[in-house]
Amino acid sequence: MEKNMIVGRKQERALMEELVSSGKSELIAIYGRRRVGKTFLVKQHFADRLTFCFSGTYQASRAVQLTLFAKELNTQFNMNVAVPKDWFSAFDLLRDALESRNDEKIIVFIDELPWLDTPKSNFIQAFSFFWNTWGSTSSSLKLFVCGSATTWMLDKLIGDKGGLYGRVTRQIYLSPFNLLETEQFLTEIKQLSWNRMQILNVYMVLGGIPYYLNMLERKLSFEANIDLLFFSKGAPLRVEFDFLYRSLFGEKSMAKQVVLALSDKLKGLSREELCVKINVKQNGNLTECLDNLVRCDFLRVYNSFGKGVKGQMFQLCDMFSLFYLRFVENNNGQDEHFWTNSSKNGSLSAWNGYAFEQVALIHLPQIKKKLGISGVLSNSCSWATKPFVDKDGGAWNGAQIDMVIDRNDMFVNLCEVKFSKDEYVITKEYDKLLRERMGCFQQVTKTRKSILNTFITTYGVKRNNYSYIVDSEIVLDDFFEH
Repeated sequence: MEKNMIVGRKQERALMEELVSSGKSELIAIYGRRRVGKTFLVKQHFADRLTFCFSGTYQASRAVQLTLFAKELNTQFNMNVAVPKDWFSAFDLLRDALESRNDEKIIVFIDELPWLDTPKSNFIQAFSFFWNTWGSTSSSLKLFVCGSATTWMLDKLIGDKGGLYGRVTRQIYLSPFNLLETEQFLTEIKQLSWNRMQILNVYMVLGGIPYYLNMLERKLSFEANIDLLFFSKGAPLRVEFDFLYRSLFGEKSMAKQVVLALSDKLKGLSREELCVKINVKQNGNLTECLDNLVRCDFLRVYNSFGKGVKGQMFQLCDMFSLFYLRFVENNNGQDEHFWTNSSKNGSLSAWNGYAFEQVALIHLPQIKKKLGISGVLSNSCSWATKPFVDKDGGAWNGAQIDMVIDRNDMFVNLCEVKFSKDEYVITKEYDKLLRERMGCFQQVTKTRKSILNTFITTYGVKRNNYSYIVDSEIVLDDFFEH
């Protein structure tokens, strides 16, 4: 695939070029969840400009890693070196090889760095020594390092308190594709002629993960593709979930426990509720785990309206994990056409509604752009209250709002997120419910801001006697804007 076939990543590529063109040595750490395209981005962007490229091997011993390292040195530099005895010797060989080059820019890429840090290998010490004694002094060296093991990248490299403290000159986080980038990938790379509803449907299952999207087959429908990937005999993504969390966060991490707990509570849990559910203490280990999950877009953290940090909630928002835990984990595998059959019998309406909410939250910048408030400071949160009696004795039903956009320009958008296969119809009963909800919100929050009802739907709101309650609309096409 040619370099100009890279979809999206414009900011990341511009930054990479800027760093390569700098007049000093650079140590650039690229991280992000597994399968998001980190390796592909670096290799395709630099292509034949790479001076040296090497990748760690999952669960290989130090001896195997060193053997492979020597093999790549010999191949890429036309050398004839023996397998080094340790990583200190290995980096000495790499330094000698790089010093022999007269290139104006020396671009080195070491992929899956965490997998090289095997027990008792002293890899991180040797890497630190290599960078501090030679790499950081060579203005022509641009060293890109990459890894899917997020905890390792954040703790042992980017946040290292030892020899690499403050040595990473720039970190680049690679996020999943948004809907526009997903459309571009499916159209330009996969050459799929799918409409935007079909693209939304696949996004609600696979998220914007290029590796998964690349597994889609042109000759199959969306439903048949999902059956093939998750429910057929030997389905390739049926075993992906366990490997994903193990490779990202390690065998002993509580990340998987957290994700499993949150999958049962779609609106999220507070830190205190989460501790009770998975039976752990509130300590630094939990904080580190939650921070890493949030930084890699597995979890969303938000505050309930008016509650500040004390109302902080954690919500599972990774589309792949949500789908897997909802439909795949406990599926007995007897129906190889499970998704096609479920789609036909209409049993997925609740899932479509919730998944569409998550897509809306992922595309908050596009929503704000359509509302014309991209430059307005705002906070996105949820809001809910139980039934109560006000000070005048009035009884109020409980209420819940999918998304509240609290703006600094004295407006509040109360957003309803509705998945529909046609225009959404507001009935007389629903109109009454919306009015009661607005009154309840004002009564509880005591807000002095003006309230706007915003509907986020796939195809818009159907015009009738009750649609005038809608102040602004967001439709599916708006999610595909830059």
